[in-house]
Amino acid sequence: MSKATRANTQSPAPRGGDRHDLIRVHGARVNNLKDVSVEIPKRRLTVFTGVSGSGKSSLVFDTIAAESQRLINETYSAFVQGFMPTLARPEVDVLEGLTPAIVVDQQRMGADPRSTVGTATDAGAMLRILFSRLGKPHIGPPGAYAFNVPSVRASGAITVERGTKTTVKATFNRTGGMCARCEGRGSVTDIDLTQLYDDSKSLAEGAFTIPGWKSDSQWTVQVYAQSGFVDPDKPISRYTKKEMRDFLYGEPVKVKVNGVNLTYEGLIPKLQKSILSKDKEAMQPHIRAFVERAVTFTTCPECDGTRLSEGARSSKIKRISIADACAMQISDLAAWVRGLDAPSVAPLLDALRQTLDSFVEIGLGYLSLDRPSGTLSGGEAQRVKMIRHLGSSLTDVTYVFDEPTIGLHPHDIQRMNALLLRLRDKGNTVLVVEHKPETIAIADHVVDLGPGAGTGGGTICFEGTVEGLRAGGTITGRHFGDRAAVKDTVREPTGTLEIRGAKANNLREVDVDVPLGVLTVVTGVAGSGKSSLVHGSIPPGEGVVSIDQSAIRGSRRSNPATYTGLLDPIRKAFAKANGVKPALFSANSEGACPGCNGAGVVYTDLAMMAAVATTCEECEGKRFQAAVLEYRLGGRDISEVLAMPVTEAEEFFGAGEAATPAAHRILGRLADVGLGYLSLGQPLTTLSGGERQRLKLATHMAEKGGVYVLDEPTAGLHLADVEQLLHLLDRLVDSGKSVIVVEHHQAVMAHADWIIDLGPGAGHDGGRVVFEGTPADLVAGRATLTGEHLAAYVGA
Repeated sequence: MSKATRANTQSPAPRGGDRHDLIRVHGARVNNLKDVSVEIPKRRLTVFTGVSGSGKSSLVFDTIAAESQRLINETYSAFVQGFMPTLARPEVDVLEGLTPAIVVDQQRMGADPRSTVGTATDAGAMLRILFSRLGKPHIGPPGAYAFNVPSVRASGAITVERGTKTTVKATFNRTGGMCARCEGRGSVTDIDLTQLYDDSKSLAEGAFTIPGWKSDSQWTVQVYAQSGFVDPDKPISRYTKKEMRDFLYGEPVKVKVNGVNLTYEGLIPKLQKSILSKDKEAMQPHIRAFVERAVTFTTCPECDGTRLSEGARSSKIKRISIADACAMQISDLAAWVRGLDAPSVAPLLDALRQTLDSFVEIGLGYLSLDRPSGTLSGGEAQRVKMIRHLGSSLTDVTYVFDEPTIGLHPHDIQRMNALLLRLRDKGNTVLVVEHKPETIAIADHVVDLGPGAGTGGGTICFEGTVEGLRAGGTITGRHFGDRAAVKDTVREPTGTLEIRGAKANNLREVDVDVPLGVLTVVTGVAGSGKSSLVHGSIPPGEGVVSIDQSAIRGSRRSNPATYTGLLDPIRKAFAKANGVKPALFSANSEGACPGCNGAGVVYTDLAMMAAVATTCEECEGKRFQAAVLEYRLGGRDISEVLAMPVTEAEEFFGAGEAATPAAHRILGRLADVGLGYLSLGQPLTTLSGGERQRLKLATHMAEKGGVYVLDEPTAGLHLADVEQLLHLLDRLVDSGKSVIVVEHHQAVMAHADWIIDLGPGAGHDGGRVVFEGTPADLVAGRATLTGEHLAAYVGA
């Protein structure tokens, strides 16, 4: 048979599908977007930039990615959609050319104590299967090596009716890997009872020392006093064993107090539910101080912190248990796995090697699989999520990244850029929200939003190439080539903070003197031990204000006014001016509109379809009762005040009839960190990452302390905003504060008075101080990776 010959050697005529090479957005109005229309090329790397709050995330995540995911969800049956999160259609006129979107965002991974790097990826599951096949002695299936699976034993009668016959099964047995003492958490909690009550007093005499628990009027205290389980007039030290057991660990039971049915519960479970289960960062300072005094977390003595049962720890492959493997640095674990040769599990070994190598390739080889996922920074969490996509065979999908360079040293940014380009070259569309010029420079297409932030943004200022951006007159274009110069003269320290023998995480008995009264920058590659040195070794005592990267938590009812405590003096000022209660001026309390309960919108649940939110007709979205809006301060009602931007409110509360010094001070701090454009009542859920970071900074600036510790304050900041941040840091130092900054941004390094550089590598290759001195000396020596990149940045 002869081979078929091609009759026509010319290219086939273009088909209709070939014309769909653009993602078209027309009339986007999500959040602050102002009828934005843009065309984004497919199979290219497009970077979205602009000042923080200009609308980048609203366009990329809340419009393009959200609609793509919503359309995919709609392809499932109504039954399946009922189990999926409901997504509303974004407020946009036209969205064409969408492809399936894979979102890799900066959301912190869950802080559940049982969630680790191994459980968050496939690596832990594959390792458990490996040990269940090759581990000696064999102890059971993969669940026997899982610290989230408890061992279960049961006996009894189970009757199963099948036709006319009955089968009885009398026993059930399942072997799990969970340590029974700590329940797979790795640590046990001890509560210091002396911090909860004074046992020399009775309940009637006010024995409780828990903040907010008063004997005379507090309902919670009255439940214990009138429960009948204990004598309220007898000192706690004289309780019988039964009374003490009921007092501390009693099961929930209904009791009648002053004619009202209430629930009585032991003191320990009551505190665990009401206080200890909450996020410490969201607590009021005096509650947080109480928790830190009363609760201690110690390593589980039974499993030594491995979370695993003795059986799981006894099963080994080449003298390595699964606990040992999970505790290894991933780069070392990858080498150990490559040394295993077992044809019976060859496909599993190949998949595990590929996953572990992806960790190393993406710059996370210094982690271990037993690292709690809640301790990962936003940048580390984002890169962990990237791992499952690196080896994917999918093409023609849209990858959406939210500032993937956050938390990365300039040396690591080059590696991240290579990964983004690799995804693009496989035929995918890559959309990146980014501020770093190193990543903007590799873009095929740039979309610049602005010109300002908040209501001053939401428009497209530039579309085109990187060269066009440089020549353009936008804020990003003008600041693209900004380079901070190394200071000619540096401040002289007023003292030193001595750190001796620091060995938290990967630190190797580090001795270092941190100068006080100056701007000190602690830097080094990701995983070199910076946060361990600063947060783990500087005692968080009196005079130290630590601002880390933990997320701001808040619902749609939370806003800058409630988060910063600004609403309290405002409510009191309104109440004093009108002779009424402050609670009337809270949309979460007595002043709330009864139609929407103070939310401003009414939600209609449509089962598996997206809930419909409509503006409340009764209050027209103002959130307050009509009677409350009759009360005025300086000619404005409370809803008009909450609609003010910070700059206008600062002027309003600064002088005249509405002058309120307490509110004016908080507003001044918000303006200092560059949030003058934010509305006081804007929901926290609509703020960008950079805005949340600065809101947190403004809040902590109110705390009295001589030493400020900041963890990457440039995260989420535009090039133009970094300059303002440097002025703020200078003002703090000039006012007599000591500022210690963990940072990778070269502009902050160049502006520092003193640099402490850790390294030389990450994980066990780091943990040492490789340089101490001025930025000028670091640039002149170029002996470290930081020195090389800083020298290139300042053009030395």
